[in-house]
Amino acid sequence: MSPPTSPVTPLPESLDPTAADQRLIEQWLDAVWMEKGLSDHSLNSYRRDLTQLAGWLAWQRHSRLIACTRADLFEYLAWQHTRGMSPRSVSRQLSALRGCYRWLLRERHIAEDPTLRVESPKTGRPLPKTLTEADVEALLAAPDVDTPLGLRDRTMLEVLYAAGLRVSELVGLTLHQLNLRQGLVRVVGKGDKERLVPLGEEALAWVERYLRQGRGLLLGTVQSDMLFPGRGGGVMTRQTFWHRLRQMATEAGISKPLSPHTLRHAFATHLLNHGADLRVVQLLLGHSNLSTTQIYTHVARERLKGLHAEHHPRAGNQTRPPASDAAVADE
Repeated sequence: MSPPTSPVTPLPESLDPTAADQRLIEQWLDAVWMEKGLSDHSLNSYRRDLTQLAGWLAWQRHSRLIACTRADLFEYLAWQHTRGMSPRSVSRQLSALRGCYRWLLRERHIAEDPTLRVESPKTGRPLPKTLTEADVEALLAAPDVDTPLGLRDRTMLEVLYAAGLRVSELVGLTLHQLNLRQGLVRVVGKGDKERLVPLGEEALAWVERYLRQGRGLLLGTVQSDMLFPGRGGGVMTRQTFWHRLRQMATEAGISKPLSPHTLRHAFATHLLNHGADLRVVQLLLGHSNLSTTQIYTHVARERLKGLHAEHHPRAGNQTRPPASDAAVADE
């Protein structure tokens, strides 16, 4: 996409859409929530994207979403570029606009979709940041498991790494989602889709120890169904766990950028390194499309090279004599 350049217009303090556009945006969000069951985080992102365009149209064009033309959209995206928005952010915002305008067209609010033939900027796909197996071992060993808080943190790390959970899935786990006898956890992922994920013996052992020795002490007299309760027995916030994770990374001597999602990447990476099937990893991660999981295949390349060098007769530097006719006949 090569939007036309235009003079940079000063940014007002706020870009407020018209009341009519605000109502239209909320109607679309209700519709997309009903169709796809999106999380509050996704809905808020969509709302922000549509509100920005609607506000810009009201500011620059004294216009509304339903009157937006392809030329308006090009100029809006160019304006976002002048403000320093990255190609990846522009592409994400354009995806939300496409969804809204398809709905507007379907509901006959508009006669033509302005997002048609508007290409997303070329962004390339970033490789996920991950940890080595040694990094993971150091991180897992960082919490002081002789304290209830440290035991909780160690158990959370073990479950996060063993099951490849998203941080929202981890902090939202309840006791009812655990099946200790079968060693499974029932995970509620994006769009309220459920999947069963095995915990493995090591993580299962830590969960059982935490339930015996740590959780009750942390809760005191408070009653809660949360597996890893936050303050007052409620859901622990993602920010709280992120803060704890940074502390543990410092104690483990890990200086590379780290987030809860990094352990999810490590889970997928290490499974593939040890020969797991890509479709199995897809199911465990809860990806709807295999293409999302395929980004992890880059991590297995060195392993594949090693296997090729070890097993292929012409991969090494050694010189192998050709097989004799007799040998071929014997085979």
